[in-house]
Amino acid sequence: MKKYPISILLLFVFATSFSQPNIWTKEKANNWYKKQGWLVGADFLPSTAINQLEMWQGETFDTATINKELGWAAAIGMNVMRVYLHDLAWKADAAGFKKRMNTFLSIASKHKIKILFCIFDDCWNPDPTIGKQPAPKPGVHNSGWVRSPSMAVHNDSTQWQYLQQYVTDILTTFKNDKRILMWDLYNEPNNSGYGLSSLPLLKKVYQWAWAVRPVQPLTSGVWTMEFPAVNKFQLENADVTTFHNYEDARSMKKAIDSLQKIGRPVICTEYTARSNKSKFETHLPILQWHNVGAINWGLVSGKSNTIYPWGSKEGSPEPSPWFHDIFRKNGTPYDLKEVDLIKKLTAEKNK
Repeated sequence: MKKYPISILLLFVFATSFSQPNIWTKEKANNWYKKQGWLVGADFLPSTAINQLEMWQGETFDTATINKELGWAAAIGMNVMRVYLHDLAWKADAAGFKKRMNTFLSIASKHKIKILFCIFDDCWNPDPTIGKQPAPKPGVHNSGWVRSPSMAVHNDSTQWQYLQQYVTDILTTFKNDKRILMWDLYNEPNNSGYGLSSLPLLKKVYQWAWAVRPVQPLTSGVWTMEFPAVNKFQLENADVTTFHNYEDARSMKKAIDSLQKIGRPVICTEYTARSNKSKFETHLPILQWHNVGAINWGLVSGKSNTIYPWGSKEGSPEPSPWFHDIFRKNGTPYDLKEVDLIKKLTAEKNK
């Protein structure tokens, strides 16, 4: 989830001798993965929400849309959704937030979909605020998405005590919940120009998570070659290896070949950018062949405007092709051939 395509042509395989006792062994991670079946799904935001806060705040928590749209996902064979949380939704109403998380998990479970929750995120707008969220800017990709935590909190470690409380509370509450597939602790650390300044918070969130040690695996996906120290920490400390790739099939294959040498399960938690040559028809067969989990960006076209490409301008017409997303708001597929392919490959792999 970024403004510009970032290449992961070949990721270096870093040393994997772990001193932290709370990291899963490779054997445990691979045994866990064998039990999951082939994981296929999307990064999910209901079409009626512009960002994480509009999804999770009590006034705009839209269970009817969530239920409907997860039903569309299940109908084409999807079995996992990656879903972003937000620290401010917890800070404003911790009990209500956790209750809504539980409700969401119950809806997903009804559709036989497991959830990969994402806790922190360095992408897009720097100053989130609780309450009514802005209207979408027509034609602008992710005009209302917000970072978690805010830039002010990210840059001031004296404010991290409440972040620790947030992470600890959420993980402790749901640490044994079988409806949760995994925890993605930090999305794209060092994005938005943060660079290496995100590494201290990345290390902290792992420490806080290890102190709870949920039964679900922990991860943070590598996504750029610009900061090797961040990649090294992510790859050495994740129970399960995850990554993002929005480039062509050759790039995807190279990333998979490199990351599988680490010896842990591999899941792609963001891909599909049609005008960037990242497509279901080119990439999903590769992911299936290598038994790599496949989570594309976006399920239903909505207020996030992610059918538009990175850098799109206000007032842009509907693009051809769409950048992200699978369904229109009425449930019809953008491309029937794509959903037929998803159905076919998931049925083959998980029969």
